[in-house]
Amino acid sequence: MTTPALASHDSVTMLRRNLLHMRRYPSLTVLTIGQPVVLLLLFVYVFGGTMGAGLPGGGGRAAYLAYITPAILMITVSSLAAGTAISVATDMTGGIIARLRTMAVSRAAVLGAHVLSSMIQTVAALAAVMVVALLLGMRSPADPTGWLTAAGLLVLVAFALTWLTVALGLASSSVEAASNTPMFLIFLPFLGSGFVPVESLPAGLRWFAEYQPFTPIMDTLRALLAGTPVGSDGRLAVGWCVVIAGASYVWARRLFDRNKPRIS
Repeated sequence: MTTPALASHDSVTMLRRNLLHMRRYPSLTVLTIGQPVVLLLLFVYVFGGTMGAGLPGGGGRAAYLAYITPAILMITVSSLAAGTAISVATDMTGGIIARLRTMAVSRAAVLGAHVLSSMIQTVAALAAVMVVALLLGMRSPADPTGWLTAAGLLVLVAFALTWLTVALGLASSSVEAASNTPMFLIFLPFLGSGFVPVESLPAGLRWFAEYQPFTPIMDTLRALLAGTPVGSDGRLAVGWCVVIAGASYVWARRLFDRNKPRIS
C-alpha cells in the first residue's frame, strides 16, 4: 500500500480502538454530557427569570434560554475536548505509545484518531444538549442555512479545541496534570458574552471579554440561531478557530516527535 493508504488504515484502526474505549466506559461520556445539561437547567430555572429581565429589550426565561444556549454549547465542546487531553496523557504514560513507536504505525494516525473519536463524541453531545434546549422551549427563527452554518462553526470550534487539548495532553507530565490543564477552556464562556452581555461587565473584565476568542464565537452562534446578521464576529470566530487549530497541530506534532513516552 502507498503511504497515504497506510496512514488511512492506521487511522481507522486507532479510531476503532478509541471508540471501543468510549463504549466500555460509557459513564464518562454520560457525565461529560450531563454537566452542560445540568448547567442549562440551573441557569434557566434558577437564574433565568431575573437574568432574562436584565437583557437588552427585557425578556424572561425564554429569552435567557436563547441567550445562554451558545455558551452551554461552548462548554459542551470544551468539556469533551478536555477529556482528550486525559486520554492522550494516559497513552503517553501507559506504555501503548512506546509499543507503537516500535511498529510501522503512522504517527499522524495516533494523534488523528484521538481527534476523530473526540469529534464523534462531541457531535453526539452537542445534539443531546440542543435537544434539551428545544425541549425547554427554545425557538429559533433561523432558516436551514443558519442552522447548518451554526453546526459547521461548532464542528470547527471542536476541531480547534481538540487539537489544543491533544497538545496540552502531550505537554503534561502526568494524567493528573492533563486533567487540570484544559480547565480554563470551560471557564472562558463565563468570562465572555456567554451568560451576560459584555457591556454589563466591569471595565477590566469587559476588555478581556471583548478580546478573548470565545466571545465572537458565541456571538456568531447567537446571531445565526436568531436569524440576525453576523457581521464581523463571523470572521473573527473563524479566524480564531483556524489560528488555534493550526498552532495546536504544529505544537502537538513537535511534542509527539520530540517526547518519549513517560512510563509511570
